[in-house]
Amino acid sequence: MKTRKFMTGVAALAFSTIILGACSPDDAGEENGGNDSQSSAAQEETTESSEDTEVVSGALLQDGTYSLQELNDQNGYHVEFSITTEDGEITESNYDYVNADGESKQDDTEYNEQMEEESGVAPEDFIPQLNEALENEQNPENVEVVSGATHSSHSFQNYAQQLVQASQEGNTDEIEIDNGADLQDGTYTLEEQNYSNGYRTVFSIVVEDGEITESNYDNVDEDGNSKQDDDEYNEAMEEESGVSAEEYIDTLNEELVDTMDDEDAAPGDVEAVSGATHSSESFVLYAEQLVNAAEKGETDTIEVDNFVEE
Repeated sequence: MKTRKFMTGVAALAFSTIILGACSPDDAGEENGGNDSQSSAAQEETTESSEDTEVVSGALLQDGTYSLQELNDQNGYHVEFSITTEDGEITESNYDYVNADGESKQDDTEYNEQMEEESGVAPEDFIPQLNEALENEQNPENVEVVSGATHSSHSFQNYAQQLVQASQEGNTDEIEIDNGADLQDGTYTLEEQNYSNGYRTVFSIVVEDGEITESNYDNVDEDGNSKQDDDEYNEAMEEESGVSAEEYIDTLNEELVDTMDDEDAAPGDVEAVSGATHSSESFVLYAEQLVNAAEKGETDTIEVDNFVEE
């Protein structure tokens, strides 16, 4: 398998996700006095680096074209999205909003003028920007949210993540998103397959009467122990970033349940926890995917062959 390199000079969005690996240089422990827990805690929330990083875990993308489509229009448009992969890399990203006639939102002059006036950015600007960012970064986690197009950016990251997962499996069946559908009762689960800094994400939501009643997001080690119970790690992270894993994990879980109580809410409305930006972004990325599963009633565990970079 060839080794791939990604530039991480852009904020790592970080879940996930697969794609949710944090950078952890081999010499970081020495630079921090040999304290491995402190080094891991600091590096996990690092969002930019001046050096290339190598992907050490995560399946290579299989060549092909992978597509996704929303089934329902919103404001007259729905997402159609495809990526093309060659030699293990994304060579084309074609994300767009189209109407019933197949016309792009980018060509709707009235819509563009109205959105730019209200939010400061138009579809004709942010859509190409997101596509270019994915082609450059190769990792949906590393695609920055476009100011003024937060909801669309989160949607892009989520869908790009699902397309990457399909590409890793070589599954070219079109992914259908029943966007806006009522959530079906059940338990929906997602698990990362690879460990970063000794932990991987496990995440489930419980839906009852069409509402999310429980959010169980966590990071666990190979023995199934939660990062929340790692006292040394929590102390090191709180010292470095001002927040511990046990604090931000509880906060994110509570915020998702509270936020999704609003009929028009989306996981992207959950606010990032200060000091745990990368983990917050990973949380949103995976929560978006779990909501998509709940919209279709698909309770099979989502296995994410997440990229881990070093």
